Amino acid sequence: MQQQMNMQNNVNMAQPPEMVSTKDALYLTDMLSWNLLAMKKAHFFASQCQDQEIINAIERAGQMHQRHYQQILNHLQPNAHLQ
Repeated sequence: MQQQMNMQNNVNMAQPPEMVSTKDALYLTDMLSWNLLAMKKAHFFASQCQDQEIINAIERAGQMHQRHYQQILNHLQPNAHLQ
């Protein structure tokens, strides 16, 4: 039984499914929320700093979260690759 479960967990899909399950949709919503919050916090904390080196590091972290947020959105948009 355990071996069968392990084999099921190791199956790779050639393509993602056409539909998104409710559980997957909730997880995607969470990922968007986490990245948006991290982006907002980085912007806030960078505005509170005095040291330019720290400001730059925090801003880079915020930009990374913004890129991740946008990448998730791009994957969710149908035909986004055609634009």
